Amino acid sequence: MLNSVRIRLTLWYTAAMTIVLVVLAGATYFVLRENVVRRADANAMELADSFLTTVNAELGDATKPDSVDDGIAAAISEHRFRDVVFVVFDPQGDLLGSSENDRVQGRSEYPTRQTLAASLRPLASAPDTFHFVRVGEHQYRGYVRHFSIDQQGATLIVLQSLHRQNEFLETLAGTFGIVIPLAILLAGAGGYLLARRSLSPVVTMSAQASRIGSENLYERLKVRNPRDELGHLAASFNELLDRLNESFERQRRFVADASHELRTPVAILCGEAEVTLAQEKRTEQEYRESLQILGEEAKRLKHIVEDLFTLARADAGQHPLAPSDFYLDELAAECSKNVRTLASAKQIAVSCESSGEFPIHADESLLRRMLMNLLDNAIKYTPQGGSVSLCCAEENGHYRVSLQDSGQGIPVELQPRIFERFFRADKARSRGETGSGGAGLGLTIASWIAGAHGGRLELTRSTPQGSLFTVFLPKTSS
Repeated sequence: MLNSVRIRLTLWYTAAMTIVLVVLAGATYFVLRENVVRRADANAMELADSFLTTVNAELGDATKPDSVDDGIAAAISEHRFRDVVFVVFDPQGDLLGSSENDRVQGRSEYPTRQTLAASLRPLASAPDTFHFVRVGEHQYRGYVRHFSIDQQGATLIVLQSLHRQNEFLETLAGTFGIVIPLAILLAGAGGYLLARRSLSPVVTMSAQASRIGSENLYERLKVRNPRDELGHLAASFNELLDRLNESFERQRRFVADASHELRTPVAILCGEAEVTLAQEKRTEQEYRESLQILGEEAKRLKHIVEDLFTLARADAGQHPLAPSDFYLDELAAECSKNVRTLASAKQIAVSCESSGEFPIHADESLLRRMLMNLLDNAIKYTPQGGSVSLCCAEENGHYRVSLQDSGQGIPVELQPRIFERFFRADKARSRGETGSGGAGLGLTIASWIAGAHGGRLELTRSTPQGSLFTVFLPKTSS
């Protein structure tokens, strides 16, 4: 049962509500009880002052008896209050007077004289202070006050019954005992309904998500309120599905394109081998021609497999860099020389320019591969008699390597896709002219190499007069 989020939320909410209500009720009870005691103490002090004033006045009146007992009795008779008892002791602890004789007939709020004397005599020697006193079955708040009568000490004890206050507090406690459980019960039920209603979209999303698989990644979760937290959750999950769908589509396209690219050289290898083996006797020249075809297709197949392996390791983050110190301008010049033989076959002029020396700390083999891919791609798509130029410069704290060709350019609608895997702007031409066209992975690998060094590769310009590719590399790559 505790595995349910709704149950846990309800329990936490109910526990929090219980703590709040109990603390609030306890604090309220304590404050009211203290207020009752303070009011009783203040009233007792006022009654004591009034009582002693009356005693002094009675003893100072020459027309009345001047005995202490008579004065106390007169003061007691003038101070008749319900739930209040006045008791006076002499220094020896003998009772001089009390309100016991003035009880209303038939009422039992006041204790008897003997009970008062026995219960309060220990307080007669106590200092002026307040006490809780229990006389018989009744609880009082007592105030002790010492005074002098005719140069003789005496003690006044004012008792106030707490019967009514205790009844009020008991009623309040009983009310809390009924209201708090009902409030907790209602809060728990309301919390469960609220949690169930609030989490119902999560249950719905969970059911929808469980039905989504690789065959129906196009489905999306329904978003009831895009502005609340659950709406954000559903939107984020839908964005995740979009990315997964895009990734699956790229993977399917990658597998299809890879299969297509691998099928051609494999079919040529198998076909050529079958044709060669179909004839019992062939000349040495025919065998050489067949082996040459098989070797060229095997090299092409090997190149495709190596490119696929490189991209697979790059996607998995398992292609670590091996940085070293070298000069970027020297690497560019060396790559330009390496492709001149390929360029001379099409009478293409290859040039390399540099505005200075550009030391860099990077993976030399990967940067060499990037430049060779760019140069090979430029020569491949540049018509006979054209030109390809490579230029190294420094710009805004970065090294800029620009590659300009005089080819026919890339159509505008195809330019955003040129860095996709297996994409070729002109598939028929890419293999038809040279007979050994690439698989459409060169620019993809070059872009990855630039990004792995903290830089980027971009198509700066492409017109019918030619294309310009630019590589930006930080001075210190890693």
